[in-house]
Parts: sequence; C-alpha cells; structure tokens
Amino acid sequence: MTILVGYVPTPEGEAALTAGLEEARLRSTGLVILNSPRQGATVDAALATDEEIEEILDRARTAGVEATVRRSEHGADLAEEFLRLAEETEASLVVIGLRRRSQVGKFIMGSHAQRILLQMDRPVLAVKVSEKH
Repeated sequence: MTILVGYVPTPEGEAALTAGLEEARLRSTGLVILNSPRQGATVDAALATDEEIEEILDRARTAGVEATVRRSEHGADLAEEFLRLAEETEASLVVIGLRRRSQVGKFIMGSHAQRILLQMDRPVLAVKVSEKH
C-alpha cells in the first residue's frame, strides 16, 4: 500500500507534498509522487527539475518515508493518469493540491481535480495552501 501525491512545483503542489509526507509518516507507508508532464511537451511548467526532485526525495528521507517519483507522460487527461497510477500502486490514499478560487471559480472547480475527486475509488485528500503563505 502507498500514498499517491500529485506534485507540481507550485504552492499547491508543495501543500500536497507536505500533506502526503505527513500521512505516509503517520501510516508507515511508502509515497509515490506523480509529476506528470503533458505528452509531447518540450517545455512544461508542471515538470519539476532534477534538483527539485532530489530535494523532494531528501525531504522524504528526512521524514523517514520511502518515496519514488513517477514522471509518466499524460495526454489531455491527467485525471485518467491519476486513476491508472492509483490502481497500479494500490494507493490507499490520493493527495492533491487545490487552488483558492473566486466565487465563480468555486462553482467550476478545475476539471482534473473534480474528476479525481468524483471518479477515484479510494479516499482523496484535497489540500489548499495555508493562508500563512
């Protein structure tokens, strides 16, 4: 059993990673971190650099958590990649970060996050960035 975390190098990705590390430490389980670039993209702001990945793995080691990073490419459907990887890794929990939204934005949640929340067949922890940041 593992915990699956969606990570992008943003405050939302950091919030998801922090929550995922804490859950993995509390549950004494491994962590799979999905940093998935769009298929065929030569530049993708969602893709963490090698240095960022090494920092993430160092944070996990410091927390006493065994972690791996997966960079499987996704097409237009990131939610499908989450569903597939959750099944493959037998994830007991999926952690995603959410952006704060305006009143209108709250009505229309991000399509990937909404699909993950609605279609995932296991618990999903959706975290927001702390107001302190």
